[in-house]
Amino acid sequence: MAFTGFHHGTRLEESAETPVLVRTADSSVIGLVGTAPDADETDFPANTPVLLPGDATLAQSLGATGTLFDAIEAIFDQGATNVVVVRVEEGADTAETISAIVGTSIGGTGLHALKLARELLGVQPRIIIAPGFTTADNTAVLAELPAILQDLEAVALMDAPSAIATDAIAFRANIASERIKLLWPGTVRVWDTGTSLAVQKPTSPYFAGVMAHVDRTRGFWVSESNKPINGIMGADTPVGGIQADLLNENEVATIVNHGAGYVTWGNRGCGAASLTAFFSVRRTMDFINGAIRDAFLEFVDRPFSAANIRLMVASANSALWNYKNEGAIIGGKCWFDATRNDPTQMADGKITLSIKFEPPAPMEDIRFIAYRDIDYYLDLVREAAAAA
Repeated sequence: MAFTGFHHGTRLEESAETPVLVRTADSSVIGLVGTAPDADETDFPANTPVLLPGDATLAQSLGATGTLFDAIEAIFDQGATNVVVVRVEEGADTAETISAIVGTSIGGTGLHALKLARELLGVQPRIIIAPGFTTADNTAVLAELPAILQDLEAVALMDAPSAIATDAIAFRANIASERIKLLWPGTVRVWDTGTSLAVQKPTSPYFAGVMAHVDRTRGFWVSESNKPINGIMGADTPVGGIQADLLNENEVATIVNHGAGYVTWGNRGCGAASLTAFFSVRRTMDFINGAIRDAFLEFVDRPFSAANIRLMVASANSALWNYKNEGAIIGGKCWFDATRNDPTQMADGKITLSIKFEPPAPMEDIRFIAYRDIDYYLDLVREAAAAA
């Protein structure tokens, strides 16, 4: 505040030195890339992100052919969510279509068109799928995904390319990204109302819909594993307990039925770092880091002052307290470390705050140790004696 000039009386100005509110972006937005040859090009222009804001009926003009229509059906079977759709043109053959799916960074086409969604639509896709095109030539899509996921701070779900579990485990060795989860079987059985037959459909839209539903109803810090899958008649290949353990141990997620319906099964992405192996942990770090980074834009270009530094620290700690209260983190703290802030750096406009927090890992392996205690027979004797 600057009270300048002569004045006779009282004056008041609202202080610009105020804390900021940290808001978390919508974590449940799905980015879907695929084909729809019969689509209305006005509603769904090629290589342009289009938002379906929680309403599957808006996809009617996509037509029933291609991959997009079925994927949207699968997603919305799990519950309403926001879906960013990018339609690409089918090529003369599979290879050309995959090239269209991959797209180019310079042209903003294919998968890269998802990076335009925040600017054009106000939402940022955080769960990426391209069903039908990670089973034909996985390496092409796989090679392009990691950089896109890094830019979007998103994750992707990929359908494994083989009907054999050990082949899926072998393929896992081609993936070096904690932001990608490999799914096997890569297809599920669903009922096709058009043909009145059971048909195979890609698994990834069903997993994506489950993940979005969990985000919206329970929180992005909750694992999507062990959650019900709606709309499927079963995995294309039945998965038993031993096989599920083998897949999960090798960082391949699957579908199981413990006797109460089909559920997703598997917590881990395909990265090498053990601390971010769990998908839910990676995603929690993304959303909290991003929320704090975006909120603190409000402090950019404010003048250096002890008050502004205190406000930044207080704002971050308030946000971390709220995240802890919700269960998104186990604990967290932000502080100003004088040893990391040299006067010459501060004179150059630079300030460093330190922040730490710990996302909750899913309880993947719950163990019991069972004991016998024959002393309980003494209780039995006393009870019997008392009743005699």
